[in-house]
Amino acid sequence: MNSVTTKGTAKSALSIPNILTCGRIAAIPVVVGCVFAQSVYDGPLWLRWIALAVFIVAGITDFLDGYYARIWDQQSALGRMLDPIADKLLVASCLLILAADDAFHGWALWAAIVILCREILVSGLREYLAALRVSVPVTRLAKWKTTAQLVAIGFLLAGEAGNMIFPFTTLIGLVLLWLSAIFTIYTGWDYFRSGIHHLIEDDA
Repeated sequence: MNSVTTKGTAKSALSIPNILTCGRIAAIPVVVGCVFAQSVYDGPLWLRWIALAVFIVAGITDFLDGYYARIWDQQSALGRMLDPIADKLLVASCLLILAADDAFHGWALWAAIVILCREILVSGLREYLAALRVSVPVTRLAKWKTTAQLVAIGFLLAGEAGNMIFPFTTLIGLVLLWLSAIFTIYTGWDYFRSGIHHLIEDDA
């Protein structure tokens, strides 16, 4: 029985949805490395396009891993754990390297701070509620928030290289970043409101 369980666990861990999720995590050092090399070492602008291409592929896997997990019935505990972690790592890493690159500064930094603080808050809330065996489903607006974040980061990753082709590339990225920050505040409050009564009941 133990050997069968072990084989089943290994099989689910090596499923295509989980591989796609791990690929999203593996894309992070490539994207960050390209932006870092172009910015700090004054590398060629085509590094920006490589970073953007890898980021787009990583963003597509965010849709594909969940899609294939559902249609192939390959949902697993590992996948449910890794999927939101991969999203948060990708977004946080890109925001940090873009801030270091000065792709956005001043007031725009507050949009990034709001996004990062919300992710930490919701992650902590989810972890606490998981201990109470309470699930917090992802809302449709939260999915739109994630999409807005990814699109905004994509424009900002193109940065100077994108501005040479379309002058408003960075501006569009900043507008979308603020839009995603607004979505972030609302969805963060929505999650907190959904979980707060469980916290009160636990204290009681």
